[in-house]
Amino acid sequence: MAAAAGDVDGDGEAKLQSFLQWLQANGGDLRGCTIRPCGPKGFGVFSTAAESAAADGVVMVMPLDLAITPMRVLQDPVVGPRCRALFEEGAVDDRLLVMVFLMAERLRPGSLWKPYLDMLPRTFGSSIWFTEEELAELERKSLQASFDDQVKGLVEELLHVDGPGSSTEVSFEDFLWANSIFWTRALNIPLPHSYVFPGSCDEQQTRTGDACRDSSTPAHEETDIAAKNGSTDENSKSSKTESIWVEGLIPGIDFCNHNVKALATWEVDSVGNATGVPASMYLMLADKTSVEAGAEIYINYGNKGNEELLYLYGFVLDNNPDDYLMVTLKTIVHYPVGALRQVQSADMKMKLLEIQKGELRCLLPRSLLDNGFFGIRCSEDKDKKKITNHFPSYSWRGQRKVPSYLHKIVFPQEFMSTLRTIAMQEHELEQVASLLGEVGSIEDREPSDAEVQSAIWEVCGDTGALGLLVDLLRVKMAELEEGTGTESSDSQLLEKLYLNDSEDSSGTDENNNKKINRRSCIVYRRGQKQLTKLFLREAEYLLELSAKEQT
Repeated sequence: MAAAAGDVDGDGEAKLQSFLQWLQANGGDLRGCTIRPCGPKGFGVFSTAAESAAADGVVMVMPLDLAITPMRVLQDPVVGPRCRALFEEGAVDDRLLVMVFLMAERLRPGSLWKPYLDMLPRTFGSSIWFTEEELAELERKSLQASFDDQVKGLVEELLHVDGPGSSTEVSFEDFLWANSIFWTRALNIPLPHSYVFPGSCDEQQTRTGDACRDSSTPAHEETDIAAKNGSTDENSKSSKTESIWVEGLIPGIDFCNHNVKALATWEVDSVGNATGVPASMYLMLADKTSVEAGAEIYINYGNKGNEELLYLYGFVLDNNPDDYLMVTLKTIVHYPVGALRQVQSADMKMKLLEIQKGELRCLLPRSLLDNGFFGIRCSEDKDKKKITNHFPSYSWRGQRKVPSYLHKIVFPQEFMSTLRTIAMQEHELEQVASLLGEVGSIEDREPSDAEVQSAIWEVCGDTGALGLLVDLLRVKMAELEEGTGTESSDSQLLEKLYLNDSEDSSGTDENNNKKINRRSCIVYRRGQKQLTKLFLREAEYLLELSAKEQT
């Protein structure tokens, strides 16, 4: 995966050759590809010949024994016993376990992982490395506290497990490095049960959780790590019913860079049927006939918004289709939780929110806009009918008329219900309490979340909630534009940066990194302003319709 610009220094070629020899010596096989420098992205994986992998599409095979995973750390002959004790005590989770291991191995003289670690980037464009001028170091503060309170002492302890250890001081930058390495390179790996728990006496028993676990693996450890990534990843076709999903680093494969139109996927070959190498992970071309010699082989890191891409990987995508907007009730001064507790009947509202499990924030993916009034998709009668037929049961007695705009609401109903609850007036709250009192008097129980939502909808409708939502989005836009200007201002800044870059291609690596970071920040905040404007337009139009229909 991508390194920061300028990371491939003068001895980069020597490090690359040492790494390739290390891979080969440890069973790695580059069958139809090679790893080489690729400019500001650091290193990448490139096809060596179109016909080299034409038969099966497999271009790279790596033994699972090379993967740096929580299990690999716990099994390490040097630091494994101490790491196991820390893990069982709850002092580290599986991700921190890998980060601490990376820090210790990087500082340990003569580490077996040195050829691989030498190839990894030393600096990053991700936001935790930004200067105060670039991002005010908001993320770094929490990481600094974690390092001071826990990580520094753990790494120093591991460095002295097998002797005097390294005299090198463990620094906060070492932690930033390990944190960035993990988040920018870790893949979801579907490890076979038989590989993780080789002591199992029967594969079927292992699947069903019966006896005969590996005696060296505590039962709770199996649960904690095995459950970590239970959902399937789009890049792997292995069945999760036969696998344990683990986050880890795969030397070689982790040098693939990101593209939404990926040329390859990664998979695990537990018995060697696909690669001839049992217990291996391999890189396979998605289309064996479309890759030319010399073409870079990309993988897809997953559907990620620009905030996640910027934080984890240090880059953003213009017009990212997976971008999203976070709206929180704490952004509006009129309705913070603290103030809500101070107003009359606040206790009643808080109780209603608790019953509904109301969320005070909402994630709004860009894709929601496709189905709105100003979206690109036309409404379909069958979708409208499906939603309309479902809606009367949402009303207490079915007396409130179903709004004409129902099938065009792009905002999640769960968040709308929270907004209705907070926006209630005193007289509305009394009516809701009266309706809900009918449940208690008849069945002697508290109302359910569905009953609360139905009663609130019956009394309030949407006007109050949509008015609050419009206020929220307007406040968010004001915060985004404060000190940075409008979306148009950001576009002008980007045009100026592009023009300056085209006129002046020279410059130091440090200056080039600063330019990249600044551009990424501007693209990110412009995207947030664009999404806020689009969702605000939807909310304002819905409010107008709701006000007309409710009068």
